Amino acid sequence: MSVDIRRQQASKIKEAVAAWNNIRQLLQSGESGQVVPVVIPRDRRRFGWMMLFALGIYLLGVAIFSGGPFGVLIGLGALVVLGVSLVWYWTGVVVEIEQGNTGILSSYGKIVGTLPPGRHFLWMPWEKVEAVVDTSTEIPYNAPVLACPTRENVPLKAIEFFLKFRIEDPVAFVRNIGASNFDMVLSSAVQDAIRQRSRQVQTERAYDLRGSDVGDMQAYLNRQMARYGVRITGANIPDVQLPDQYQQHLATRERVAKELDAYAREWELIRKQRTDSLLMEIERAKKVRDAKLVEVKGAVNRAREVVARMLQDKETEAQRVRWEIEARGRATLKEAENEARGLQHLGQAYQDNRAVLQYELARRRLQVAEMLMRKAPRPVVVRGQEGEQTALSTLVLAQMLPNLLTAPQPKSNGTQADPKLRNMLNSDMSHS
Repeated sequence: MSVDIRRQQASKIKEAVAAWNNIRQLLQSGESGQVVPVVIPRDRRRFGWMMLFALGIYLLGVAIFSGGPFGVLIGLGALVVLGVSLVWYWTGVVVEIEQGNTGILSSYGKIVGTLPPGRHFLWMPWEKVEAVVDTSTEIPYNAPVLACPTRENVPLKAIEFFLKFRIEDPVAFVRNIGASNFDMVLSSAVQDAIRQRSRQVQTERAYDLRGSDVGDMQAYLNRQMARYGVRITGANIPDVQLPDQYQQHLATRERVAKELDAYAREWELIRKQRTDSLLMEIERAKKVRDAKLVEVKGAVNRAREVVARMLQDKETEAQRVRWEIEARGRATLKEAENEARGLQHLGQAYQDNRAVLQYELARRRLQVAEMLMRKAPRPVVVRGQEGEQTALSTLVLAQMLPNLLTAPQPKSNGTQADPKLRNMLNSDMSHS
């Protein structure tokens, strides 16, 4: 039983854009029935960590200049903010390439090399993984070619061509052509090779193309694909379909051959029955497989939902903690500023009061001295020619001193006469 090639769709090659956690699935299973050998990862690095880092540096500087217990609290908050910013930066620089894949590394948008499988660290923000390429899998490709003319210029209905290729130079593949353009180039090259081969055979021997040696076609395709870093690892022609009229002619010849050879007809019937039973078993196995795939996909979707909820909860908690830390840091900073302003005003007030008291005390001293000067007695001294005290001055002083010592002392603002003055007078009297 021949297979209708027109119902079979040709393989499609494309490149996809996806997050890092979906790259492995796309490279292994494709997308919507299409082959995906190249995935462009979304860049998950953001620059919000720089704001957190700057805030942490600012808080650390405030803590150093503030000092005291409030400075210690601000320093702890600054360390927490710096730790969060560094963890955020760390999650963006780590890149993991799965086994069997190769990453295309670019700097400032220019491809500079490749990344082997494993974990890599892209410390510089201008470094980026442009694409992840599957370089280990032999990718199958089915390309049915319609209306291929034979040597007699009879167009065959279709020739199915199947090949496998592998990307050996990912940089040349990504830089020179890309997955989408490669699909068109490969399809055109396969059609040219098939039409050249069909032109070399006669119509009645067209079925000989099935399972024939296609080494020359594979070499031709390798020469065409070498510039793109791709190597064809295998190729064959699984099926050929002749035109309807030619098939009817062959059917007539087969009926005549079956009538001549009853054993061949019986064996063909048995073979057909066995084939049908095998196909039925295959269909049942496919149904069981599809049911299991549906179950597995459902479990995977549920697991993804759980993981997404967990990640959302963690992000919400981290955002809440960051807000609390920022609010606590601002409150601590405001309190420290208010305290410093109060201490500054208090010191200024203390300095002003002390200056006023010193001024008032000096003024009172001057008033007391002035009163003492005004109320102090002025003795009359009569001196001789050589400055010696005469008998007349001594007699006058002796008569005045008793009255001065017994007279009450005047008060001025609650302050009495200086005791030192009284002692000086007593000493003068004793000397007299």
